[in-house]
Amino acid sequence: MKKYILILICIVFSFGFISYYPIDGYEYTGIKRLYQIRQFQKDSVKYTRIPKGAYKKWADIKLNLTHKTTDSVEELFKVDNDFDRKIKRITSQGAYSLAIMDMSNPDELRYAEHRENVGYQPGSVGKIAVLLAIFDQVAKLCPDSYEERVAYLKNIKVSSRYWGLGDHHTIPIYDIENDKLTKRQVIASDEFSLFEWLDHMVSVSNNGAASIMYREAMLMAAFGQEYFFLNEEKAEKYFKETPRDSLTNLANTVVNQPLRDLGIEENEWKLGGLFTRPPGKYVGRKGGSIGTPKGLMKFLVKLEQGKVIDKASSLEMKRILYLTDRRIRYARSPRLDDAAVYFKSGSYYKCDREKDPNCASYAGNVFNYMNSVIIVEHDNGIKYIVCLMTNVLNKNSAGEHMYLASKIDDVVNETANMNKPEIKEEKYIEDKDENSGN
Repeated sequence: MKKYILILICIVFSFGFISYYPIDGYEYTGIKRLYQIRQFQKDSVKYTRIPKGAYKKWADIKLNLTHKTTDSVEELFKVDNDFDRKIKRITSQGAYSLAIMDMSNPDELRYAEHRENVGYQPGSVGKIAVLLAIFDQVAKLCPDSYEERVAYLKNIKVSSRYWGLGDHHTIPIYDIENDKLTKRQVIASDEFSLFEWLDHMVSVSNNGAASIMYREAMLMAAFGQEYFFLNEEKAEKYFKETPRDSLTNLANTVVNQPLRDLGIEENEWKLGGLFTRPPGKYVGRKGGSIGTPKGLMKFLVKLEQGKVIDKASSLEMKRILYLTDRRIRYARSPRLDDAAVYFKSGSYYKCDREKDPNCASYAGNVFNYMNSVIIVEHDNGIKYIVCLMTNVLNKNSAGEHMYLASKIDDVVNETANMNKPEIKEEKYIEDKDENSGN
């Protein structure tokens, strides 16, 4: 009961003086890393980790296709022959698949695709399905008040326990009182709000955070309104006492049914299971994970239409995808430095050491999936979505994604009859930062 009363108090308190995010949104979300970057801004401290395009304010983030809510994806995905031909000209024919939607003129959308229905293991791009699952369940718990949903995301705190263990990606932990930033792997005692765990899952692609959010979506679905009174002991008892096949079925439904509700078919995008191994003793996998450029494009277009749950939820998810951390892979193109980008990338690879003892990370010789989904918004009005999935063996494709990003940006600018941005020298240097993985 105390937990419920505290949350209600926080609802009233937090909505009295909000200053919004992304970077100017610490009070709104409680995401502590935003506080540090915002203070750098206020104090004019140079901060080189993020480019100019990452400083967009909350009020500047909008959905681009809300006037197209009655249009089906079939109508919106009508290929523009000239645009499509130019995109295919710059795209490798082998292990590349993509879909592109140019939204620069919302009344005359242009679409191009190449091997758009080929399925890939989506890697960490699949975490967007977990993001959707959380928002779907919160909407069911609070169907009449979006403000309550946001307050719960900000004020409900949950611990990692064993669910968040086993991932090499670090998370940023900022101590506001002592002005100290620490980056380390998740430990069992870590406790953050739902908003912060979602940020850890998306901004630095932490697998542990994804499993924790997966867990919370399952608990919301299982307990309904009782979720607000749930403690760790009762939650863990539920997982220990519920049959494993029942938990596996629930896990599968929680993350995949919202995709089906959007009209995304199982062969276009599905998530097979959790992102870390320790919870596997209670929750199994159900088939593999798969994604296609077209399936992912369906999600992002519906997000821009405001049709992912509802308009407010769509906008909130877009804010979470707004990249205010270090840019990698496709998003690292210097051509995008001044642009706002909403981004998720993922990789999944396997090495046969007998065939090549020196097979490197992200350069698998059995399979080597690298995927990037991105919304790009330039100040000159150029706006577009790209869903790119590749399986290039024996090579880290991060550089190729970055170079292709520049070429695509050129084509979009050219075909929109806009001036090309100034070309910057592009040189890809493999980044060894441990968060550059998925």
